[in-house]
Amino acid sequence: MVDEAILIPEQEQDAAGIHSLSRILRHGTATLVGSQGEQATLPAPVYNLLKDIVRNLENGRSLVLMPEEQQLTTQRAAELLGMSRPYLIRLLDAGEMPYLLVGKHRRIALRDVLAYSKRRVAGRKTALNTMARDAFEAGLYDKATVPEGGSDV
Repeated sequence: MVDEAILIPEQEQDAAGIHSLSRILRHGTATLVGSQGEQATLPAPVYNLLKDIVRNLENGRSLVLMPEEQQLTTQRAAELLGMSRPYLIRLLDAGEMPYLLVGKHRRIALRDVLAYSKRRVAGRKTALNTMARDAFEAGLYDKATVPEGGSDV
């Protein structure tokens, strides 16, 4: 079990340095220079991750980085999914996500939590598209009016 997570809080005093780094990263590949002057071009996955980290920090977001193999407690998984722990337990018992038992405690891989979240988002999108299509086919959009002061553009 991997039990390392890295918290990267957004720090106001670092804003200028982060903005400068962001500007540099927008211009293509990056080279890392070691203390002895040795150089290494960052591989694309590392470079793209660094750009994502810097962009999020520049936008004032704190980040938590952890490996996909990270095993989460049910409480932490529920927090990441924005649901209660008892509801998550019901989902686990219903087979919605795989988990491991460590003694009497359930542990869920971060990758499985993220996969469930993607399925949930896709399901919501499909449901909203179906509702909009059904409303359109029922002619409900023909009866819609633009509120006073609004625009139909």
